[in-house]
Amino acid sequence: MRRNRLFRWAAIPLGAAVAIVLAGCSQAASQGFLPGTTETTNHTGRIINLWTGSWVILLGVGVITWSLIIWAAVVYRRRRGQTGFPVQMRYNMPLEILYTGIPLILVLGFFAFTARDQAAIEERIEDPDVQIQVYGKRWGWDFNYVDEDVYFQGTQTQEQQNGNDVVDDSIPVLYLPVGQSVEIKLDSRDVAHSFWVLDFLYKKDVYPSKSNYMYFVPQEEGVYMGKCAELCGEFHSLMLFKVAVVSEEEYEAYTQSLRDAGNVGQVGNELDAFSTEPGTGAPGDGELAPEDEESGENDVDTNDLGQEDGE
Repeated sequence: MRRNRLFRWAAIPLGAAVAIVLAGCSQAASQGFLPGTTETTNHTGRIINLWTGSWVILLGVGVITWSLIIWAAVVYRRRRGQTGFPVQMRYNMPLEILYTGIPLILVLGFFAFTARDQAAIEERIEDPDVQIQVYGKRWGWDFNYVDEDVYFQGTQTQEQQNGNDVVDDSIPVLYLPVGQSVEIKLDSRDVAHSFWVLDFLYKKDVYPSKSNYMYFVPQEEGVYMGKCAELCGEFHSLMLFKVAVVSEEEYEAYTQSLRDAGNVGQVGNELDAFSTEPGTGAPGDGELAPEDEESGENDVDTNDLGQEDGE
């Protein structure tokens, strides 16, 4: 009778472990329910393996821990007629070394594999096939195609009238050629943003006055959703974009369409939010028109005002 009860208690964690193993037979579960595939970019396979490998180890630790907890609760439960405290075990050095050493090994192992994969993902490509500069702004994106010397300026994604969806055509699209190495330079025009392509399984912060870089090779054609992953203001949820990974011919046709539309050159930091403040010399900085300079109207030293405010 006692063995039967113990077997029923032990069946709970064993059943959970079997269910987890069987769930892993599906494609979604085999990659940790992450979006995309191992071939979306040259980095996604590495990221998926790190994620799923970590979860397999942690689930194994969890099953062992849960089993020991249940076993101890059943075996050492208070029996009928027992009083007082059970015999206490103290100063078991081998056991203390075991439950201190195992977590330490796990933490060091996770750190080592994460550092290895992060170094590979962040490795700079010295001569990329495609160079893109991305400007994040409240609440849209600008794309400079550096090698082709053309640009695209996006606007905030528009909502449908019912407020439950967005207008798909209003989402800015970044085009990339499949199978070619890409360098993306990330800059912000105002506040901190984050450039996140969901299926690429990687995101990078976008800061004002500091450039960040991403390096990867898109390996599967398709359209992938992206968004700002850093809370940046009122319409943060509408700061969306798409990445269209296309053939080289389609990529060249798209950049030529930008050239035909007159989007030649590069949009720079002259449109940054802080470049139009007084005293910067940029358009809109409050400088006097020639006729006002002659009349002396509105004779205000904006530079002095800016210095006083800075103090």
